[in-house]
Amino acid sequence: MTKAQAEQNRAHIVATAARLFRERGYDGVGVAELMAAAGFTHGGFYKHFRSKADLMAEASASRLSQIAARAEGVDPAEFVESYVSREHRDGRGGGCTIAALSGDAARQPADIKAEFAAGSSSC
Repeated sequence: MTKAQAEQNRAHIVATAARLFRERGYDGVGVAELMAAAGFTHGGFYKHFRSKADLMAEASASRLSQIAARAEGVDPAEFVESYVSREHRDGRGGGCTIAALSGDAARQPADIKAEFAAGSSSC
């Protein structure tokens, strides 16, 4: 496997984790299930991450930075209309990380709290 492919695989795992964490919470999905959803084996997880907590922090930081980048230059009324839409409400996996995980983030280790707080302040 090339370094570029390994980076793509890691990014895919992070994106999959971010979606699953928003849908079910940090504790609602295990490593084996997460890796299966990403299309990889459980054993490959530790080639990319030291722990689930590391993935949780990276997934939160990644998604929060994506949201902040997407919100730049958007008309506030347009943003609010999209945010309170039925599609956004019903699509938790594709929705707001802050709304989906703020309660979970408060109960997590310090590094996850720090990533969440830093990302939340930039949104």
